[in-house]
Order: sequence, then C-alpha cells, then structure tokens
Amino acid sequence: MLFISKETQQINDEIKDKELRVISADGEQLGIMSAKEALKIAEDNDLDLVKIAPQAKPPVCKIMDYSKYRYEKAKREKENRKNQKQLEMKEIRLSVTIDVGDFNTKLNQAKKFLASGHKLKVSIRLKGRMMTHSDLAVENMNRFASQLEEEANVDKAPKLEGRQVLMFLSPKSK
Repeated sequence: MLFISKETQQINDEIKDKELRVISADGEQLGIMSAKEALKIAEDNDLDLVKIAPQAKPPVCKIMDYSKYRYEKAKREKENRKNQKQLEMKEIRLSVTIDVGDFNTKLNQAKKFLASGHKLKVSIRLKGRMMTHSDLAVENMNRFASQLEEEANVDKAPKLEGRQVLMFLSPKSK
C-alpha cells in the first residue's frame, strides 16, 4: 500500500534528489541510483517515477503507471464512501399534554430508529402558558428516556433551551 500525499507528491522530472532508492513496478528493489538513471529506467518501460517516501534517507521512489495508480485510488475511495454508513439524527417531537396512545406510538418509532443505529433528538416545544410548566415537559422527557433505557443511552439529559426542552439519545452498543 502506498501512502502518497498530494502536497509532497513528485513525479518524473519534479524529483531533484541526487540519490534515490528505487523500487521496480513489480516491487523488486533496484537499489540506490541517481534520479537520471531511475528516470531513464522508468521511461524505457513507458512508466513514471513517483516519489513515495520523501522523508527517507535516501528518498524512496517507485516505478509505476501513475495515471493507473490515481484511477485505482479514486475508485477505492469511491467504494469506501459507498460502503460507509451514514449516521442520521432522527427527531421525535413530544408535547407536554401527550396522551398514552400517542406516547406509545412515539416510543415505538424511537425504538425503530435506535434499532437502525440512528441517534435521536427528542424535543418538546413549549407554547404560551406551557412555559410556566416546563417541569412537566422535563418529566415527560424523563419518562420517555426511562422507557427506552434498554435500547438507548442518554447523551444529553432533558434541558430547557429557550422555548424547547431537548434531550439526545444514542443506541446502546451491543
């Protein structure tokens, strides 16, 4: 596996070092030689000379098809991005005056989200006179969290922020 960073990457005529340790296209060490000799070998094989370890003494260069290497690297990165699981933040809104049936529906929805591996944001928006009873909202949130304690960890406990009470949950690792 080659680790070539974009900033320090030098190919062919950009390599100005006097001595280089050269590796052939099939991974065989060709030894220490001048940059001109290494470039000549690469050109004879219709390949590029790429500096892969500039910090080494002497710097290490490999003879390879650079455009093919870049293409394969981009292909690998694209495949990795495709396979990467995107974690979403799902939101569930409760209310201060929520009834048992609605509460259980929201609870089941939260269990589905947590089973899928999503994080959960639970919120209660306080309107009008509900602001004076923010303790009831926090109480509802705590009841919701206690019902989900087998499936979820409470990342952030219920807290009044402006006109909302917010709580964050994440799925328990198994």
